[in-house]
Amino acid sequence: MTQVKPAPGGRMLTVLRVHLPSEIPIVGCEITPYVLLRRPDGGIFTDDVSEASPVDGYFMRYKWYRIQSDRRAAVCSVHPTEQATLQCIGCLKSKIPVAKSYHCSAKCFCDAWQHHRVLHERAISALNENGTEEEELFGRFGSGSSSSGIISAALSGSTPNLSQSSGFNNGPTPVYPTGTEKSSGETWFEVGRSRTYTATADDIGHVLRFECVVVDLETRGTVGAPTSVMTSRVIPAPTPTPRRLIPVNAADAMGHFDLDSRASSFGTFTVLSYNILADTYATSDTYSYCPTWALSWAYRRQNLLREIIGYHADIICLQEVQNNHFEEFFAPELDKHGYQALYKKRTTEIYAGTPQAIDGCATFFRRDRFSHVKKYEVEFNKAAQSLTDAIIPAAQKKLALTRLVKDNIALIAVLEAKFGNHGTENPSKRQLLCVANTHINIHHDLKDVKLWQIHTLLKGLEKIAVSADIPMLVCGDFNSIPGSTSHGLLAMGKVDQLHPDLAVDPLGILRPLSKLTHQLPLVSAYSSFARMASVGYDLDHQRRRMDPTTNEPLFTNCTRDFTGTIDYIFYTADSLTVESLLELLDEDSLRKDTALPSPEWSSDHIALLAEFRCTPRVRR
Repeated sequence: MTQVKPAPGGRMLTVLRVHLPSEIPIVGCEITPYVLLRRPDGGIFTDDVSEASPVDGYFMRYKWYRIQSDRRAAVCSVHPTEQATLQCIGCLKSKIPVAKSYHCSAKCFCDAWQHHRVLHERAISALNENGTEEEELFGRFGSGSSSSGIISAALSGSTPNLSQSSGFNNGPTPVYPTGTEKSSGETWFEVGRSRTYTATADDIGHVLRFECVVVDLETRGTVGAPTSVMTSRVIPAPTPTPRRLIPVNAADAMGHFDLDSRASSFGTFTVLSYNILADTYATSDTYSYCPTWALSWAYRRQNLLREIIGYHADIICLQEVQNNHFEEFFAPELDKHGYQALYKKRTTEIYAGTPQAIDGCATFFRRDRFSHVKKYEVEFNKAAQSLTDAIIPAAQKKLALTRLVKDNIALIAVLEAKFGNHGTENPSKRQLLCVANTHINIHHDLKDVKLWQIHTLLKGLEKIAVSADIPMLVCGDFNSIPGSTSHGLLAMGKVDQLHPDLAVDPLGILRPLSKLTHQLPLVSAYSSFARMASVGYDLDHQRRRMDPTTNEPLFTNCTRDFTGTIDYIFYTADSLTVESLLELLDEDSLRKDTALPSPEWSSDHIALLAEFRCTPRVRR
């Protein structure tokens, strides 16, 4: 919504226009209205004008109101912008959070049944196993005490006040009841006095109103009438079905772990790899099936952070992290949770966007579990320059660089574990770990460039392996499907020299083919689901989400245009063993009428997570 006001004739600060980036506010997501102002000298700007920094004797005063009527509407759990018309009684009997029981129509309920049925199955399973169903099912996102409890309480007429404990800063707390106004049978509760506002659980189902007005610093009087804009009803943040950690070793293969209640065992550690989808790529043109409010960075960043923190990983490898989002959001937010950060942004030879919006790879590790030893940065552009200088004739160098220079990078971190080597042959020896985090070129027609980039990275890792007896992890978005030469090189240590991918090599950079090898004993972590001989409901369920011909997940990237596996966690099998894996999603777990990203999952990729144990290195 936008309200435009004409400029008065006098020389004073003037509000020209106010509108919201999204009309649909979501609990936990900050709302920052766009306020266009005119200075007394005629200049146009959008900066905040606070009382502490007035402009020519004027400043802006802001207020937020919650417009409350006698009746509070329940919200559909599938389409949160729609009012609910029916409720699943099975959810109530199974003690599933009540917010997940609402649907806007019979068709909505039927379409969502495959996804919804999982909630019922898990509730029954949790009750049968240990009776701690709420922790088991909903602990990761805390939905048992946030969205569900709020809706239930609100419908019964006793809305709890969570705004005091939410951690949101919405300006000075107004004094009630003086902060209320009544108009047309509705009550307006003042809820904030800053330019931005973060919707709380109390706001669910209600409309918000933002109001701003120019104030004379000397007289403290307002200048002109306030300009206001109203939102749609506040909706709860959608919460996907939590993903569990599935053991894959023989001893624990019949069980599963709740990520919220499980910390890494002594001598084990967990690694998360996740392409979070940079905001610059998250456009409505590309992802037209995703609601615009769910594509907004204000929403996605909170949803992504909630998901990432919920995994409790010891090491986090993220791809497509914009430079400004790393500095302003992820680094400070994850620091609060005990993580140290490393970052490498992409190079800029061909990048044409703004410097702050360029993306890169970010690696985080828990300070109480690891310390930083060394950082290596791999710039494939530099490797391309060296390659062309060495093998490409001078007349073809420009053409060769055009093909090879794609700004991709890798970030390699050497860490030292703080949990020791107990149980190994030499418990006093330093336990080092090398973690590579990369994002390989995306272009499907540049298979030679993908393979060359991966081979270059592996040769660099080989040099590190020679200099130190060190387990290795190679994580990231490789933009290479199982069965490709790139995947084969990673998983098998060599390529099939008759593979059709190798026919694409216009620069001859892959010749001789015999050089396309490496000596690192890499294995894909998620292949453990397929390779395990153990049986059990959870493992069998995961195997159905694997491709039996490649021993890889059916997909890690799921959009309307592409569904397949391009993300991996590889590990050196002579020094690490896989203890457990984060369960995979299947297409039934996603909404029948959508793909990724969605309101529940804020990237077009899914997160991969593996728990490892360091083992004595196997000597060949």
